[in-house]
Amino acid sequence: MTETETAAPRRGFLAWVERAGNALPDPVFLFFALTAILAVLSEIAARAGLSSRHPANGEAVAAVSVFSAANLQRLLVDMPTTFTHFHPLGYVLVVMLGAGVAERSGLFGAAMRAAVRRAPSALLTPAVAAAGMMGNLAADAAYVVLIPLAGLIYAAAGRHPLAGIVAAFAGVSGGFSANLLVGQLDALLFGITETAAELLNPAWDANIAGNWWFIAAMFALFLPVIWIVTDRVVEPRLGAWTGGATPDGHEGQSGPLTREERRGLWRAGAAALAVTALWVLLLVGPGTPLVDEDAAVAQGRLSPLYRSLVAGFFLLFLVCGWAYGAAVGAIRGHRDVVKMMASSMSLLGYYLVLAFAAAHFIALFNWTNLGLILAIEGAEALRSTGAPAPVLLAGIVLLSATVNLLIGSASAKWALLAPILVPMLMLLNVSPEMTTAAYRMGDSTTNIATPLMVYFPLILSFCQRWQPGYGLGSLLANMLPYSLWLLIVGLAMTVAWVALGIPLGPGAGIAYP
Repeated sequence: MTETETAAPRRGFLAWVERAGNALPDPVFLFFALTAILAVLSEIAARAGLSSRHPANGEAVAAVSVFSAANLQRLLVDMPTTFTHFHPLGYVLVVMLGAGVAERSGLFGAAMRAAVRRAPSALLTPAVAAAGMMGNLAADAAYVVLIPLAGLIYAAAGRHPLAGIVAAFAGVSGGFSANLLVGQLDALLFGITETAAELLNPAWDANIAGNWWFIAAMFALFLPVIWIVTDRVVEPRLGAWTGGATPDGHEGQSGPLTREERRGLWRAGAAALAVTALWVLLLVGPGTPLVDEDAAVAQGRLSPLYRSLVAGFFLLFLVCGWAYGAAVGAIRGHRDVVKMMASSMSLLGYYLVLAFAAAHFIALFNWTNLGLILAIEGAEALRSTGAPAPVLLAGIVLLSATVNLLIGSASAKWALLAPILVPMLMLLNVSPEMTTAAYRMGDSTTNIATPLMVYFPLILSFCQRWQPGYGLGSLLANMLPYSLWLLIVGLAMTVAWVALGIPLGPGAGIAYP
């Protein structure tokens, strides 16, 4: 790219998206700005006497100003409680304590390498895509380990390395919510969902496995889409790989697994079986601590099991990471485990600041009753259209896919949308789990089609190591086919899922009574 080309202003829709997104403040200050706007709107609504009638108990729900004495007192007196009782905070911190050990011991990286290294050349793409979607359990590690590794493996197989990079990017980011297991993202999003659902039903409890079967189906559906787009659309555009520049700094990540690493993976697998066996024992063994024997319905009987899954995944990641680390020498004692757990917490500094801002915005939104009034009136407006649930959920998929072009953080977007969408759809008999699933579908599909995605510049740099001068437009042109087809297939899956009434996960249905 020449200096003239670099300096020339970009035009078109993507250039507008890039400029608009760059003009937005940091998500933390976005929440602060929204809080200020909420304060003004709540004062206007309260003075105007805005109210609705609660559909459950028939009582009037009136708008309350942020500047009312009661709300100002709650804001200032309960500030520590408002922050520490923010539901996603506890879920994320607990799961990350275990995941930090699994990541820093090398387990996640070794597992991803094992998943793709032995795949035949013709099966490289599905292996890379599957490893990318499963790699989301490792959070950021999938971006920095798997994506550059995919380029190296494709080049070694005589295929274009950029095809490997974009296929891995499509798996990791385009399939952001697709997975065969419940992980950190489920804990984060369902914590926000619980806060939103409590606007309408204070007794509603989150089940972080509430989308398990839905995201597993996403995995099964997205895998062939990424495979076909890579092999039939993207790689032919790139042409045959004739060799050229080779990247530096990733040789250690691309080599075959050592004997210690293979032993570590076997031990991690045995540890996973042990944790699973423990949970089965707690479910069916003496005393059945994970079963509520007094509950009247089957779903209620298993409520302790669903609510224990946060602890279950914490223990799974911790034990498996420790078993692997001990085998490869990364963990020599309990002090190393403690250091890894502490290190994982140190990386959550920005999230804690974001959680503080989001917690107070959501709390004030609840206290003003504006969210509940908007949900009630919005539900009535949607009910009057007669639109069936599949159409409503398809609209949420498209909404989240569009918002995703401007705001990259999945949790920040959901914290903005959930207080309105979740209770509104509950009033239309759509469960919070289904609303969350529709949001996740839209959020995943456009991650790879916007320069505002936080890892987009990193992926561009990976490409430039193989092809100097490779530009932003080139990467976008290669990622748009993935985004378009994932969105089309994802929309069809969401509509069909709702129309067929398939459960979303254990104890999680589509309908909300």
